[in-house]
Amino acid sequence: MVLAEDQLISLVLVAFLLLTSRMKDMLDRSGLIAATIVGLVVSLLGHWTWLVTLMAFLIIGSKATNWRYEEKLQLALNEANEGLRSWKNVMANGGAVTLLAIFNAYSGGYDWMYLAAVSSIAVASSDTLASEIGSLDHRTRSITTLEAVPAGTNGGMSPTGTVAAAAGGIFIAIVGIALFPFSNNVIAMPIFFVFAASIGWLGCQVDSLLGALLENRGYIGKHSVNFLATLSGVVMAVIFYNNLL
Repeated sequence: MVLAEDQLISLVLVAFLLLTSRMKDMLDRSGLIAATIVGLVVSLLGHWTWLVTLMAFLIIGSKATNWRYEEKLQLALNEANEGLRSWKNVMANGGAVTLLAIFNAYSGGYDWMYLAAVSSIAVASSDTLASEIGSLDHRTRSITTLEAVPAGTNGGMSPTGTVAAAAGGIFIAIVGIALFPFSNNVIAMPIFFVFAASIGWLGCQVDSLLGALLENRGYIGKHSVNFLATLSGVVMAVIFYNNLL
């Protein structure tokens, strides 16, 4: 069986993802297994450009996690497992895109698919940067009550975290724009950029709301919150596409 060019690119990217993740200690063993599954599904049933965007998120997310790690460790604000991401992290941030890729394969695809994929990843990037960088800002307030809360509180927002969230969404939107020539996208580039970056930031606020309303009350856990927030990115992309274009 002869593989198509896109399939060959996908396999090479998955191999590169696993090698880089292993060498840079970005994922633990369970994370590597989950990344293999997500990488293959996203790239083969979706498109390899989706996987490149996910890889960009993994890199910037890992950098943010390691940023001032010792300070976060002292304040108990650090990621567990010395910053290595497990399968739960991979599925929480890549699960929505994985489901989108499966839907893409069995539905024949829609014009909004690439926007939805990038937007979902933009939410993950926005939320990760907000959490990892904003967690050291003590000017934190609850998103629901606006009362002062300790830094790192679920549902908390701070000036630094808000800016970091915007930067995370913009970063992924730029990656999405860079991959435009290969994506078969039909949306005008400026509109795509504004939509993806905006949805990334809005999805971060969805994450904070879910954290304040559900996670803090013990209804769901952190990874479920992350998954639902990234899934909201897909939903918002569909809504934006159908109502604003």
